[in-house]
Amino acid sequence: MAYVKAADREAQIVEAAIRVLSTVGVANTTLRAIAAEADIPLGTLHYVFPSKDTLLRAVIAALIDEVLVTVKSGLELDRGVAHAIRQGVTRFWDTLVEGDLGLQIMQYELAMYSVRSQGPGGLAQLQFERYTALVTEFCAQAAEAAGERCAVDFGTLGRLSLAVLDGLIVQYVTDSDPARARRDLDSAVEMVIGYADPQTVAYR
Repeated sequence: MAYVKAADREAQIVEAAIRVLSTVGVANTTLRAIAAEADIPLGTLHYVFPSKDTLLRAVIAALIDEVLVTVKSGLELDRGVAHAIRQGVTRFWDTLVEGDLGLQIMQYELAMYSVRSQGPGGLAQLQFERYTALVTEFCAQAAEAAGERCAVDFGTLGRLSLAVLDGLIVQYVTDSDPARARRDLDSAVEMVIGYADPQTVAYR
């Protein structure tokens, strides 16, 4: 077997794990299946990821990085909070919901697996904390870039935005009606923007 750098091997395994998890679900995923998908010996997988928990943490980190790249790519923060929310949510939905529904199902399964196996905290907490931080940060950055303030603190805005989006994703997973989902998404985005109520700061 040709030599592969540790970082490349880790990425190879994580990508294989995402494909397997998205296809057969968390409950039916085995380390042996992931090793086969990555085309490596099972012992190599165990060497790179000594436990299933460490592998799943790497999977979640990779998924979060993908969301970061998707949402932030071309985001025009200087156009204000409302534009950033509309643009970021739409890009996320087009690419990572309608574009890859299996990925969304897998992430919810990972969260519930974590709660069942680890109790509160753990992988599920990491997952939702990172996503909330993403929304919080880009709203705060957009407000600063555009000289705006919001009627609610950015932490609350991030948590509620994520809660609304998660609800719409679950509905879409159970009843994949693209037209209805898009109407609901647009309405939800405007509701969140109205709650945030971004206003230009008047400097004296």
